[in-house]
Amino acid sequence: MHPIKHFKTITHHKWLVLQGCFRLGLYRQGLLHDLSKYSPAEFLVGAKYYTGDHSPNDEERKDKGYSSSWLHHKGRNRHHLEYWVDYSPEKGHQMAGLEMPVRYVAEMFCDRIAASKTYRGAQYRDSDPYDYYMRSLPHYLIHPKTAALLEKMLTVLKEQGEEAAFRYIKKEILKK
Repeated sequence: MHPIKHFKTITHHKWLVLQGCFRLGLYRQGLLHDLSKYSPAEFLVGAKYYTGDHSPNDEERKDKGYSSSWLHHKGRNRHHLEYWVDYSPEKGHQMAGLEMPVRYVAEMFCDRIAASKTYRGAQYRDSDPYDYYMRSLPHYLIHPKTAALLEKMLTVLKEQGEEAAFRYIKKEILKK
């Protein structure tokens, strides 16, 4: 069990997301981001499976075959694309990704930067969130418009840097 290290990791991550959300004017989302990580259902699992260099949810999956912490988390946090997976009336009642509101896509963007910075530390590069997304894309159930918007945000980050990406996102949020 590593409760102190886990607490420091999730608090550092939350602080980075808060800063990103505040840059975008998403004050409420920044303040409320990932509060469920401090709940016993998530925190105790995170402390038990803490490694410091990647999500404890991955370790729990290896041990149990699923992550109770992730199942709890994704159902309570709208910035995760998995929150927006449901049966689609257009696709014969198949599971599909629903279109996410832009403000949650922006928070997801901040979350991906913060996760990369938290786990990569000094090795972080602006291309890391994009690379992680592209590796994961084949197994995502994500709405095409949400995917296109997130990919554009991550591409701007990768190619033009953080300042340009936040300017682009602020423009996208303000126009909606």
